[in-house]
Amino acid sequence: MTWSAPATESEGTIEREFSLDVDGHRVPGVYWTPAAGADRLVMLGHGGTTHKKVEYLVGVAQLLCSRGIAAMAIDGPGHGDRAEGSLAGDLNAFQRTWTEGGGTPTVIADWRAALDFVEAQEGARPTGWWGLSMGTMMGLPVTASDERVRVALLGLMGSGGPNGEDLMRLAPEVSCPVRFLVQWDDEIVPRDSCLELFSALGTAKKTLHGNPGKHQDVPQFEVAGSVDYLDHYLK
Repeated sequence: MTWSAPATESEGTIEREFSLDVDGHRVPGVYWTPAAGADRLVMLGHGGTTHKKVEYLVGVAQLLCSRGIAAMAIDGPGHGDRAEGSLAGDLNAFQRTWTEGGGTPTVIADWRAALDFVEAQEGARPTGWWGLSMGTMMGLPVTASDERVRVALLGLMGSGGPNGEDLMRLAPEVSCPVRFLVQWDDEIVPRDSCLELFSALGTAKKTLHGNPGKHQDVPQFEVAGSVDYLDHYLK
């Protein structure tokens, strides 16, 4: 477990990549921190068929760093630097890759190892989660099973999908505040499925944010609002 590339700095944000050996497989990750340092941390889960440094996730990391919050991300099973080929836009390949990559148990172990590594390097800090779609497939199990996660932004995922049964089983164990996003005209994850998962969340502090549009049409004001939400609960 080590930093795998020299740190780079851009507009006050320092980026470092790392690589972990978890149960015999490699987990590549990236860590962003404000140049002035950070006393809070948010884990970022990427969407299906993308990777840890997909453009919108880097944008969220930059927003967090502008608030003095560090961020980190890893490639999910079969994604990014863990992929054997391109998954771009291929939902069937994505579902197959998720299952063959070990599914929910592997994701929980990978993220726990990544958070352990960053805490060993930077110290333990109040920690949150931000992740939509596959970011919720990863993030809800992590949030439910790791008490270090104090607040979560979830959404664009429901009771179906590759690990829908796991999500519904673990949702009642989520006890931290949750902001949950739904796209009302989602062509990939049915609205009713999303509402079913939101209803199953065990926390009393949960808010549902629905907007018109398809799966990838999340308004920018919702992204900015989600950063406000995490900032509030991590203070």
